[in-house]
Amino acid sequence: MASEKVLTIKSENFEELVLKSSVPVLVDFWANWCGPCRAVSPIIDELADEFDGRFKIGKVNVDEENTLVNNFNIMSIPTMIAFKDGNQVEKIIGARSKADLKALLEKYI
Repeated sequence: MASEKVLTIKSENFEELVLKSSVPVLVDFWANWCGPCRAVSPIIDELADEFDGRFKIGKVNVDEENTLVNNFNIMSIPTMIAFKDGNQVEKIIGARSKADLKALLEKYI
C-alpha cells in the first residue's frame, strides 16, 4: 500500500514542493512499466513514513512529465535526485537498498 506521505510531483507543483521546500526532498523518477521502479516503490513508501517531517519524498512519473525528465536529464529509471535548499545535491541511478537510500537521506538532514 502506497504511503500517503509520498508526494506526486508534476511540472506545475515542482517549484513549490521541491525548490521552495524548508526540508530536503528526494525525488524518485519512475514509471509503471519499470520493474526496478516497482521494486524500489515499497522502500520509498517506508522511508516517506520514517522521515516524515525531516525529509519530503516525491515521485515523478516519467511518462507524464517530459519537462522534468528533460530538465534533469533523466536517461534511466529509477533515478532519484536529492534536493536541499532548492539545489540538486545528489543523483543516483538504478535501484538501491533501503539501507543505501536511508544513508543518502541522513546525509542531508
